[in-house]
Amino acid sequence: MFRFPRRFFGIAVSAAVGLSVMAGHAFAGQITVFAAASMTDALKRIGAAYTDKTGTEVVFSFAGTGALARQVEAGAPADVFISADEAWMDYVGKAGAVKPESIRPIAANSLVLVGAADAEPLALEPEALAGRLDGNRLAIADTETVPAGRYGKAALEATGLWDTVADHLAPMDNVRVTLASVARGDTPLGVVYGSDAHIEPKVRVLAVFPAASHPAIVYPAAATKGAGEAAQGFLEYLTGPDAQAIFTDSGFTGVGG
Repeated sequence: MFRFPRRFFGIAVSAAVGLSVMAGHAFAGQITVFAAASMTDALKRIGAAYTDKTGTEVVFSFAGTGALARQVEAGAPADVFISADEAWMDYVGKAGAVKPESIRPIAANSLVLVGAADAEPLALEPEALAGRLDGNRLAIADTETVPAGRYGKAALEATGLWDTVADHLAPMDNVRVTLASVARGDTPLGVVYGSDAHIEPKVRVLAVFPAASHPAIVYPAAATKGAGEAAQGFLEYLTGPDAQAIFTDSGFTGVGG
């Protein structure tokens, strides 16, 4: 069980108001999808393919999963919610903000340590990690509220690295901000998803965290409580062969059939 900082509530609800101008189910032939930032590239491709096939426009809002979950709970006008972990999906489910029968896994992911494109591979050992950081900070998504951060903390603890970096973290709003920090050279190392490293040429995977070192990284999707009928069609498309091929090509592990 995890807790949500009070400061997080106000930010999320305010963001929901700002996003209300994108009300997806206010327009016929259009659906609005709130999705984890790590799925940005893959879902843009999938949305375009779905529109070509069905004529239904897909409008996306990408952000950290926790922020989006709070917006969905507050009644933001989304038709589909895609989470980067099961914990936040459980949260909106218990709040009655999504249709429980519509929840389904659509993709999976890996967790990696990245550095600059010309950096050498790094052993997941305390001395090696401390030496590479050399007093600098490790970029990681917020370990309290962001799925990538929670996965990252679990992996660092399981591999015996947490004590080495706990006081040398650079917490980020979401995993894409983490990726950008390393790509720009602001931080020498970062913990991101394998799919993020797949799309950024300015970083290199230095190490892959063992799958057993963190909870399985699964992305569940669901129709929101107020979703229109078009949402179900998009959910089914996400687990179909066309979307699954795009997920795989984008560095994810497909889970649909």
